[in-house]
Amino acid sequence: MLLRHGRTAWNDERRAQGHTDVPLDDVGHAQAAAAAPVIAALGPVAVWTSDLARARQTAAYVEKATGRTAVADPRLREYDLGERTGMTMPEYAASFPDEYAAFRRGRYEVVPGGESTAAVTARVAAVLREALAALGAGECGVVVSHGGALKVSLVDLLGWPGELVATVRGLDNCGWAMLEDTGAGRALRLAAYNRVANFETVAERPPQSRDFVSADGVG
Repeated sequence: MLLRHGRTAWNDERRAQGHTDVPLDDVGHAQAAAAAPVIAALGPVAVWTSDLARARQTAAYVEKATGRTAVADPRLREYDLGERTGMTMPEYAASFPDEYAAFRRGRYEVVPGGESTAAVTARVAAVLREALAALGAGECGVVVSHGGALKVSLVDLLGWPGELVATVRGLDNCGWAMLEDTGAGRALRLAAYNRVANFETVAERPPQSRDFVSADGVG
């Protein structure tokens, strides 16, 4: 299971988070609390998490529900958004319109001081492959990370061409994807995508407030 962290105040403000250590807000805590028992019902044997606060706090609910201790790994962090960290999307669009348009198309390497998709994919997918290798037949593991990082690494793990990243919507806060190992060296299979626990606030929020760049899934 690939689980995105719960909402933060910066998500709600559509503000670029990147590596900034922003904690969950009240909604984010409620989302994580709602997701944890659903995840626990799958009987995960191991949990891994980004070391950033919003992911670690989300993982803490999973830890409590499952009795498993999460392993924190900085390689599971979100994209480093360089000089645009802290900007809201309207501010970004107004100040750097051409760069913003390219960014919205998934060309994150245009951000000054930012991290390329290739670099993020390499570090995150490496952890996911290590996590998969640590699981036995029939075992479930949970990785708690970030929207953009999970999206590009999921596409890589499935063996899809990199250009298909643009056709995948980012996970909502506390949304998860399920990958199945079909065994015998065969490719992984996508079993579910962007599932969320029954938490009414997620459905009630207007689309523009769901996330920092919800369509791109970064944050």
